[in-house]
Parts: sequence; structure tokens; C-alpha cells
Amino acid sequence: MFMNINQSGSQKNIQFCYESINSSCQKNVYPAAVWVPVYVLLGATILLTVLGNLLVIVSIALFRQLHTPTNYLILSLATADLLVGVVVMPPSMVRSVETCWYFGNVFCRIHTSTDFTLCHASILHLTLISIERYYAVCQPFQYNTKISTSTVVPLIIISWTVSSIFGFGMIFLDLNIWGIEDLYRYDYCEGGCFVLQGKMANSLSYVLAFYILALVILGLYLKIFHVAQKQASSIQSRGCVNVYAGRESTLIRKLEQKATRTLGIVVGVFLSCWMPFFLCNTVNALFGHETPVLLEVFGWIGYSNSGWNPVIYGFFYKWFRKPLVCAILETYK
Repeated sequence: MFMNINQSGSQKNIQFCYESINSSCQKNVYPAAVWVPVYVLLGATILLTVLGNLLVIVSIALFRQLHTPTNYLILSLATADLLVGVVVMPPSMVRSVETCWYFGNVFCRIHTSTDFTLCHASILHLTLISIERYYAVCQPFQYNTKISTSTVVPLIIISWTVSSIFGFGMIFLDLNIWGIEDLYRYDYCEGGCFVLQGKMANSLSYVLAFYILALVILGLYLKIFHVAQKQASSIQSRGCVNVYAGRESTLIRKLEQKATRTLGIVVGVFLSCWMPFFLCNTVNALFGHETPVLLEVFGWIGYSNSGWNPVIYGFFYKWFRKPLVCAILETYK
């Protein structure tokens, strides 16, 4: 999670993350009535994220009929969400509740880089999914030549490579503190794990990694839904089609529209979960506002997106529910 400032403790009964270190960060100590429910809520979110995305990955991996370009993109997106649940969310949970980072400076950099990488990978995958849906709905005659396993898999590899270079390069090359190096050294304290971003780094990273791609996705889906509505009206106007080929074509169209609607919900949920965090962080960096608690809340809303995707698949896709039912039956045999 990215923060522009360090969290400050209460002025009364001040405690520190490391009592024996002079440069330790201050620590907020919450009563048990607060931190116990928060641990339970965040722990349940992590469990849902890990198990749900594992089921998505297993479902697509086990059934050969699911090995399609669309599902390869969903599989890769579920992998990113799974890594969020395994690598990013547990340390973030401890940091959020304890208000201290106890895992060392090196892992702080790795954790932050991974966080940035996975978020960027997710929106790149959703961009690819939007392009795939665009060809499926708006350019169906070009779909088989433009969208295939041989084109999708390299694009997935490129997405992960670009995201990794962007995420790890930003943190390990200290590009995030470009122009504010002195301020970073002044604000540093032991037991904190946050990213201090200058205006230039913030603008470039968020514009390139989020805002531009979000606009591309929204533009594509507006076009897709416009064309899908016209196709739906055309299908309804034809009524009952007696020719088998016509019935088959109509069924395919309906399946394509359902897939488009489902993946549109996935995109909408992603943007709804992450947009508040990016907007808040951008405002903080550009205008010098200090809202660490708000950023913490918005950050977890963003993390929760990784748990929402399997829930959406469970409601709309039979191929996801089938392995789940089989797993439950095997458990009670």
C-alpha cells in the first residue's frame, strides 16, 4: 500500500514500534474491542481471496474445454489476485492493525514492489480482456485471426514483464522519491513501511499505470455495450428462428453477450475498488494533504477486489461452480 506520509501516534501515552531504537516510528495501540474484529474481518478477506482464486485457477487448469484465450486471461488475472492474497495482504494486515512494520526494510521494498506490480498487472490484464471482448462483440469476423492462444499468451507474458519492471524499478531504483530525496531521509523512521512519492513520480506512475488504462477500458466497454445492445435488439426482432444454423448463431451471440456482461462487472468492480485509493493518493501528493487513515481504508477496499472476482465468477459461470461442487462432494465422501 502506498502512503505519502508516515502515520503519527497519539500525543498521549506515546508508544514506539521499537522502544530501544531512537529512530523508531510511533505506534498506535488500539483496544482489543477494535483490533480483534479488524483482524477477523481482514483475515476472512484474505482467506476468501486465496481459496476463491485457487478454485478459479484449478477450474481452468483441469478442464481442457476451458483452455480458451478469454480463460487464459482470467487464469492469469486470478494468479495475480492469488499473489495479492498470499504475499501482499497478510503483512499489510499486520501493519494496518499494529501500525508498525516488523518484517525489515528489505522485505518492505519487496512487499511494496510486489503490491505495485500486481495492481499494474491486474489493470493490464483487464485491458487485454476488454480488447478481447471488443473483437468478440464488435469485430466477430476478425476474432479468430486477431485473438488466439498464440497471440494471448505472449501478451500475458509481456504484461507481467512490464508490470514487474515498472513495480520493482520504481521502488528499488528510488524513482518514487525523485526530487524529494532530502524529505524522504527526514521522514524515515524504523518500523515504518510506506512510499513517499513526489509530485512528478506520482503523476507519471499513476497516469501511466492506472488512469490512461482505465480510460481505455471504459472507452472499449462503452463501445462494446452499445454494439451488444444493438445485437440483442436484432435477436429479439427475429423471434424464433427455425433454421438450425440460425439457432446456433443466436445461441453463440447470447453466450458472447453473457461473457461480456460478466467481464464488464469484473472491470467495473476493479475500477470501483481501486479508483478511490488512486484519487486520494494523487490529491495527497499534489496538494500536500495528510489522510493516512483514509488511505489505509481505501487501500483495503482495493485489496478486496482480489476476493470479489471469484465471487463474480461463482454467480455467472457454471465452469467455476462445477469444480467447487465436486470438491465439496469429495470432502464428504
